[in-house]
Amino acid sequence: MEEGRRELPLLNDRLDWNLLRTFRVIGQELSISRAAARLHLTQPAVSQALKRLEEQLGYQLIARRGPRFDLTEAGHKIFATAGEMYGQVSQMSQTLEQPGDDVVGKVRILMVSRIVNTRFDQFLATFHRQHPRVDFEIDVMRSSDIVSALLEKTASLGVSLNRRVQPRLEQRLFQRQRYMFYCGQHHPLYGQAGLTLEQLQAENFVSFTSDQIGGMLSPLTIFRDQQGFSGRIVASSPSLEEIRRLVIAGMGLGCLPEHVVAEDVGNGLLWQLPPYEGVADVDIHLLWNRDQRRTRAETVFTDGLVRCMAEPA
Repeated sequence: MEEGRRELPLLNDRLDWNLLRTFRVIGQELSISRAAARLHLTQPAVSQALKRLEEQLGYQLIARRGPRFDLTEAGHKIFATAGEMYGQVSQMSQTLEQPGDDVVGKVRILMVSRIVNTRFDQFLATFHRQHPRVDFEIDVMRSSDIVSALLEKTASLGVSLNRRVQPRLEQRLFQRQRYMFYCGQHHPLYGQAGLTLEQLQAENFVSFTSDQIGGMLSPLTIFRDQQGFSGRIVASSPSLEEIRRLVIAGMGLGCLPEHVVAEDVGNGLLWQLPPYEGVADVDIHLLWNRDQRRTRAETVFTDGLVRCMAEPA
């Protein structure tokens, strides 16, 4: 092919965008082998794409100089044009997200108390920036009430304990909480190092109302029974915040999620007790009713959150 002025064939209907995209990478890398590696193609495939583009355009696009090559004058022009076209294509997704096709609606989330999850917080911030016209209603409830509300289709989704698989509810792992024993600064065991499990057996406890056989937190009950703990449950509540308050007040030992009360331990409000490897791991799940007809806002939020929580940490 000669470099020079000629009458170009009509290209609108037959020019392959993939050939231009390949040439754009060749022009950026100035190497067939590096372009092939970046495009996850073989070198012969990249060379063939270049040849086909040159044939369609009727111009030589690269000038070989041994193992290296440079773009010809026509090559520089096509490279610039391909860049402009790529920029226009990249803007299509932004055009589709203009307010005329915005996501609008309400998402109602039911959550157990004191969920600490940085990834979830970051997802909420990103979602709000992308979809500012979606409104949220977030209620804090007991796990059993969350499951009941989802079965009744009165909420978009829930973040809750759920030890029994519900056939009508979709369930994804949201996070795993490790529960540990703690006492407050007014308790006789506070500040004592080297304690053993045997020294805890006769102590009184503050407990969740779901901390019973068959309840959402039954692993905690099973652990105490297996270890022969004989102390009384002197106070109970369905609220993690209230259990925390009672333990800090010194009313009894309490089993609390490690990451939730880490700041309290650091501030000297709580003292960690054995077993130091933890009492039990309890899973928090993301739940929603698969039979519920969801709005677009609910669908976009739920699908996005599921993808976010499934990503590697």
